Amino acid sequence: MPSFSNTSLQKLSTCDSKIQYLFKAVVNSYDCTILQGHRTQEEQKALYKSGRSKVIRGKHNLSPSKAVDVSPYPIPEKWGEGDSKAMAEFYYFAGYVLGIAESLNIKIRWGGDWDSDNKFIDQTFDDLVHFEVVE
Repeated sequence: MPSFSNTSLQKLSTCDSKIQYLFKAVVNSYDCTILQGHRTQEEQKALYKSGRSKVIRGKHNLSPSKAVDVSPYPIPEKWGEGDSKAMAEFYYFAGYVLGIAESLNIKIRWGGDWDSDNKFIDQTFDDLVHFEVVE
């Protein structure tokens, strides 16, 4: 059975309790790694300036973080390069996470479907590792 490393658990511990509960359930049957939970305002500004984020202050900046970045494990090669097989892994993983979230009655939004309409063609910014709690 998959489990989180101590590093992933530490990053996950910076997140909202709903996110922690969800991903502890996910990792029981789908190996994944926590890339980032809470991030500082300086980290967020750097991501914004580089174009890797569209917001100067985001849900990652709250404490506890209302957002988490998670990847299937091992992290697919070329995932940031638009490789179709790597991207397919992220879409599959996101569907799995969203299904578990629904079964746990946790409202979550994924960075590959910001408007949660189950249509991916209308996205202008894909953040396939991003999941956030919807309040």
